[in-house]
Amino acid sequence: MTKQPGKSAAKRGRILDAAFEIFAARGFSGASMDEIAKLAEVSKPTLYTYFGDKEGLFTALLDLQKADLLIPFERTEGHDMVETMLDFGMKYAVFALDPKVIAFGRMVISEAGRFPGIGRLYLEAGPDRALNGIVRYMDAMRERGRLAFDDHELAADDFWSLILSTPRGKAHLRPELTFEELQPERHVINGIRVFLKAYSTNAEADLALLGRLSEDQSRIKFIGREHERTGKPAGG
Repeated sequence: MTKQPGKSAAKRGRILDAAFEIFAARGFSGASMDEIAKLAEVSKPTLYTYFGDKEGLFTALLDLQKADLLIPFERTEGHDMVETMLDFGMKYAVFALDPKVIAFGRMVISEAGRFPGIGRLYLEAGPDRALNGIVRYMDAMRERGRLAFDDHELAADDFWSLILSTPRGKAHLRPELTFEELQPERHVINGIRVFLKAYSTNAEADLALLGRLSEDQSRIKFIGREHERTGKPAGG
């Protein structure tokens, strides 16, 4: 009997959702494949068929979490650089400040000392992958004469750090703060402003455009809501 692709994808999504919840609550060492299978309403052999082992499941979860974040930077035609940066910044804010994502990050940090491989997997599938995508975009903008820098990795790292490091740090230490209380729009816009002053070849024009875009609060809110609707942190 042939498996139906839709059902297979739905089952995989249920497993990833369950794994996300169990990993965040129990940690990597405390997470049980039996418990994940039970929550996902699948058999344990099915779990191993889809993902091989617990590390394979963990890796798949990390891959999925970052899957759509870099979409704005993959659109190099028909979108202004400043608009693209703002689009990415707000999408990243909605993703990175999601309470489940924050809880998952805390779990990785707490487990990395005992399981160094977990930290490596997290970096490779998450931050390193995202940073590489930003690097590629920065290189494309330099080739077009929009940005000027000597080290593309440092430029990408500056951009990423400037737009959200403060609210992310607060979210990790103060879980009671809401998305609105963390004021991500304020930090994203200011981070882009500082980045453009340092790296743009036409900072005056780019800053003026950023000012116009940031005044359109409905547009900024829409970016966040649209990503929240379509880009879930786990498999659903």
